[in-house]
Amino acid sequence: MTHYEEPARKLPARQFDVVVAGAGTAGVVAATAAARQGARTALIESKGYPGGVAVEGGTALHSFYNLWKAFPGVEKRQVVRGIPQEIIDRLSEKGGTSGHAEMLKGYDYDSVCTAIDTELYKLVAFEMLEEAGVFLCVNTLLTGAIVDGSRIQGVMVESRSGREAFRAKAFVDCTGYGDLSAFAGAKYSEPNDYSVANSIGIANVSVEKYRDFLESHDALTQYSEGRRDGKDGQIVRLQGNPKSLPPGFAEEARKIGLATVTTTVHDDYFMFIKLNFKMPKSPTDRDAVAKAELELRRRQAKAIDLFREYVPGCDKAFIARTSPSLCIRRGRLIACDYDITLSDVLEGRHFEDDVMIYGFHDSAPRLQIKNGGTYGVPYRALRVAGIDNLLAAGMMITSNHDAHMSTRNTVCCMGQGQAAGTAAALCAEGNLGARELRYATLRRALEKDGVCFEG
Repeated sequence: MTHYEEPARKLPARQFDVVVAGAGTAGVVAATAAARQGARTALIESKGYPGGVAVEGGTALHSFYNLWKAFPGVEKRQVVRGIPQEIIDRLSEKGGTSGHAEMLKGYDYDSVCTAIDTELYKLVAFEMLEEAGVFLCVNTLLTGAIVDGSRIQGVMVESRSGREAFRAKAFVDCTGYGDLSAFAGAKYSEPNDYSVANSIGIANVSVEKYRDFLESHDALTQYSEGRRDGKDGQIVRLQGNPKSLPPGFAEEARKIGLATVTTTVHDDYFMFIKLNFKMPKSPTDRDAVAKAELELRRRQAKAIDLFREYVPGCDKAFIARTSPSLCIRRGRLIACDYDITLSDVLEGRHFEDDVMIYGFHDSAPRLQIKNGGTYGVPYRALRVAGIDNLLAAGMMITSNHDAHMSTRNTVCCMGQGQAAGTAAALCAEGNLGARELRYATLRRALEKDGVCFEG
């Protein structure tokens, strides 16, 4: 590889209080929270819309509640509220969610199913950011960081409008890949311990006949009813045990990483059907990702063939939606001041600097939070080690894979986003580093904005 030395040039610079990188699941909430605190906030997003994994790679949003249904006698509690719940409320007004539909089967995994309309979620997120006064830069790449010692002075961005510098007092990395943290010189690793995925929406199907197909093979493992196309009591989530399905379907599904779970808020539509692929290299490797993108597209086509062949009511199914790029469950793991452990999660531990509580684990029922309770995410787990004014929120924290199987989930990322955005705004207001912010000040602001805590 040869090299080219780029000549120095003066760039236009903008000044903000807070810059949030990544308008995904955590970033939307972080930027909204920061702006509502009065901070001049910029949000940088490479795609043309906000939403991230919540609208591209998931099934339902997991989870606003504790796992009460798996523990008889345990109180039902909504443990995540604040801005994340406001998103659901606004989606509900537009007919874009099932609501918090209780699971009728498979409730040892999650007690509720909160299914969403992917396109309406993007619209709601856009509108909330605009109303909060966020300077939203979509179709804009984060290309570097301006660092002085242990402090970020600004970031470099590039779009069709050109190359610019965004200066700020506080920064939040919500990129999923940990791009801002890496540019700023933070310590990180790349575990590559998950499959990547590209979830598709499939139209011209029958949700009811898919249910019947699973039941006819005694394979139905998850079932939930909620609001769908304006009607209550409709199927909104299904999952089957592949081992109980016809061998031809089960074997081909295994080969292409097809998950049998789907959710929907519309008739005759599977909102999410997930295809998985385990990359041989980290998803930060551009050339490996190019091969993975092609492989996932091939798997999508094979998935349609499977549904047409085996599932009644799906003989004329077609792909109605794909993600613009593959979705990750983890990219870079960023070193933070505290690393949440598996014991912290399963034992339901809380900390003197909790910024949210959470009660879902994606490996349930194998792994569950003790007694249907919650654990706390401490503020120090969001502070990027070695950098004075950078917070990280989302799938970039928590090194232990099994602990990360809880903290990486959408609703936990949303809650982390509200905490990080609020903290960044308070730091900018007081000209404070992330470690100088008094926890009591942060706690009061979070409680005022509807965040739940224990006790």
